[in-house]
Amino acid sequence: MVLPIYVYGSEVLRKVAEDVDINENPEQLKQLIADMIETMHSADGVGLAAPQVGVSKRLLVVDGKDLSDSFPELKDFHRVMINPVVLSESEQTCEYSEGCLSVPGIYADVTRPESIKVSYINGDFEQVEEEFSGFACRMVQHEMSHLDGDLFVDRVASIRKKMISKKLNNIANGRVSARYKTKLK
Repeated sequence: MVLPIYVYGSEVLRKVAEDVDINENPEQLKQLIADMIETMHSADGVGLAAPQVGVSKRLLVVDGKDLSDSFPELKDFHRVMINPVVLSESEQTCEYSEGCLSVPGIYADVTRPESIKVSYINGDFEQVEEEFSGFACRMVQHEMSHLDGDLFVDRVASIRKKMISKKLNNIANGRVSARYKTKLK
């Protein structure tokens, strides 16, 4: 089922998400994962965190296949990540323009580590440790930020933040246009 995507100004996007108990209701969790993947694809996104669909849990999905023309290494890159934790990150950083389904129509350069090592539970409920670099690393870091109540616009240079503040206020006040169903709460 396609879920509405919560936009900038929604309280759930600013909360630190709670850990997922994979034993509590595994069938419900599997359904949420399936709904998030369907929602992400329906909105032409490449990543989605549970808070973006109104669920304050440490869960995210990423799928890079739509970016594989520009980033061939993403052709088979898709992950379900439950309770992800960054174990280490590189000192080297890189800057890239980011956008977000929860902040429609706004893009800005964000600096993040070039590579990270993450521990998480996958969609088969197995514990995994994995290193990410390149654009896959950026996708994972962007979605993990949502789990801590952070949005990419929080990481932009102050002058750029000032330049986009009117657009952000419009979104927060319900004046938003997107091709997908949005929600503000």
